[in-house]
Amino acid sequence: MKGKFVTFEGLDGSGKTSVLNRLENYLQQKTSANYLLTREPGGNQIAEQIRRLLLGAGSLKMDARTEALLYAAARRQHLVETVLPALTVGKFVLCDRYVDSSIAYQGAGRQLGETEIARLNEFATDGLQPDLTVYFDVPPTVGLKRINLHRSNQINRLDQESKDFYQRVRKSYLRLATDFPKRFVTIDATAELTEVSRQTLELLQSRLPLLFKA
Repeated sequence: MKGKFVTFEGLDGSGKTSVLNRLENYLQQKTSANYLLTREPGGNQIAEQIRRLLLGAGSLKMDARTEALLYAAARRQHLVETVLPALTVGKFVLCDRYVDSSIAYQGAGRQLGETEIARLNEFATDGLQPDLTVYFDVPPTVGLKRINLHRSNQINRLDQESKDFYQRVRKSYLRLATDFPKRFVTIDATAELTEVSRQTLELLQSRLPLLFKA
């Protein structure tokens, strides 16, 4: 596989998506590299339909295992239709969430078991691992405060979970970062967005210099 696969992870309210928006603006202006910025769940028509089902207010009664299976299904479709074709032609694929989100949110947050969710997604992805995972770390109190302050009109189903839920999710992410130190890089996302964006840019310039070729 010719391309590089980079994933971005973090709690809701970590600022992850805002950093990615700034990164995309930078890349559009500064680089001629062939890249794709995409997201999970979503990234193509079928996966976006599953996203609306997963995050919509009408799905409050969704069973936890149903949720996990739908995330895996969306991921599979995203992989075969969007990610793999891009990697095959040598693109840098920058993806907002991947398997680690399911391990943390459904495995730990929903208490379905991190090992079980990892196995489910091993099947869904045929074992495809990112070349690099950037994890934006914030305590749940910070993430929830940001959601209430900045996204009060865009709150989705998962944004309404409890602090205890997000504590479990964060602990899972930190375990993953410890278990996969070569793949994971943790950024303290409690800082201002400009600073977090700067650190992210410097990290990617260091690890993926060809992404920034003029």
